[in-house]
Amino acid sequence: MQDEYRTVARAGVHETEVNRSRFLCALAPAATEQEAQDFIARIRKEHADATHNCYAYVIGADAAIQKASDDGEPGGTAGVPMLQMLLRRDMRYVVAVVTRYFGGVKLGAGGLIRAYGGAVGEALDALGTLTRRRFRLATVTVDHQRAGKVQNDLRATGREVRDVRYGEAVAIEIGLPDADVAAFRAWLADVTAGTAGFELGGEAYGDTDPGR
Repeated sequence: MQDEYRTVARAGVHETEVNRSRFLCALAPAATEQEAQDFIARIRKEHADATHNCYAYVIGADAAIQKASDDGEPGGTAGVPMLQMLLRRDMRYVVAVVTRYFGGVKLGAGGLIRAYGGAVGEALDALGTLTRRRFRLATVTVDHQRAGKVQNDLRATGREVRDVRYGEAVAIEIGLPDADVAAFRAWLADVTAGTAGFELGGEAYGDTDPGR
């Protein structure tokens, strides 16, 4: 299982021009293949008058689903270089559609490969990406008297508080890198005088600091 992957920070469009042809790269996060296909269909409808609407998407933290389409461009000159750019940047759960409005000058196979791959690369740079890292879910259980201080201490030490549930005791759900579990147990015992409960759950992915 991948320890981390990158995804696009937000949906958006970035336009480039190559030899009078306009290339509009629409990028969006996509949690499932169906979401990616719905996004492609929407862009194709929006740009029904375009010469080509080529696409590529990568779904799964381990890039299990990869699809690309040249949409009428010569084979291997559009969708594949778009897909390769996404993979080279370690992008996952992302869909890219490059819409081309032909400007009258033929680019040749090499020119098309550079234009389509470059459109995706420039769009990623313009829109920004996020790194998502694998972590363990864990639940801390404390009494009501200590709950407020523990939550404050968790946030002060940079821990992500994902959920808080109030019952007879207070259950605080957090995310922890695997490597931090032992040290966190010791810290928790120290700040709660050994009174807190601690239970490890499953695995998930969470955002780290946004980067480019």
